[in-house]
Amino acid sequence: MDWDKLRIFHAVADAGSLTHAGDTLHLSQSAVSRQIRALEESLNTTLFHRHARGLILTEQGELLFDATKSMNKRLETASARIRDSEEEVFGDLRVTTTTGFGTLWLAPRLPKLFETYPDLKIDLMLEERVLDLPMREADVAIRMKEPSQADLIRKRLMSVRMRLFASPAYLEKNGTPEALADLTDHRLVCQSLNSVQVSAGATLIQHLLSVDIQHLFTVNNYFGVLQGVLNNIGIGVLPDYVIEDFPDLVRVLPELESGEVPVFLAYPEELRQSKRISAFRDFVQDEIFAHRRKIRETTQG
Repeated sequence: MDWDKLRIFHAVADAGSLTHAGDTLHLSQSAVSRQIRALEESLNTTLFHRHARGLILTEQGELLFDATKSMNKRLETASARIRDSEEEVFGDLRVTTTTGFGTLWLAPRLPKLFETYPDLKIDLMLEERVLDLPMREADVAIRMKEPSQADLIRKRLMSVRMRLFASPAYLEKNGTPEALADLTDHRLVCQSLNSVQVSAGATLIQHLLSVDIQHLFTVNNYFGVLQGVLNNIGIGVLPDYVIEDFPDLVRVLPELESGEVPVFLAYPEELRQSKRISAFRDFVQDEIFAHRRKIRETTQG
């Protein structure tokens, strides 16, 4: 097949419009249309259904679009590897992690990374959905479980446990619970059991709700839970790493905590030599070491 026609086809399929694809490719609509028609003739098939609202791929068009998407991802990977300088770290790096870890732990530490590598551009994608790294939906991931996808380099960074925390002001006003049953006199701030979350966190919340808590405030991510705790709404279920950046929070009912949640960093095997990946990986590992040291010193102190 003609590579140039495939490139134009991919742009049209992605945009769903000859006009928009032409704008992207800096070609006239008629030139784009001619190339698509020539590709259809060479394949002896129809790739698009035309209608008033734009273009819809036929079944054959979907098959070809799947192929060009895969090709495009591989070309992006090759381009990124070629651009990686032997001495400099620069360019785009797409990082995915959960909303809680990304907002509460990672983002506050990124200024240090940008100080060292000012030409590095981070696209931080915060969502609970596990993105497909081999298909280049992201370059590197930090997840709360070991990745199951093949062809990934993975490294366990640390472990997290969900624990109960409250603000000093809240406890001064409402008292400190001494046993699980005492939570009936307090408002629990936590993720809803319907929210996407690690199973260990959901199990702990189920255990807490077993005492028939009457006052409840639920949020669908840990950043919202933290804001509720900081603003004295109640006692919150939060990952233990928040205590480093919010040392005034008081741990409540220390005998209650979730099971261990492993935190993994992963990236595709084909990006093993990427300077951007190496820089980000080393930065996260250094911050994890500093985090562990600080927590250990706080515990011993």
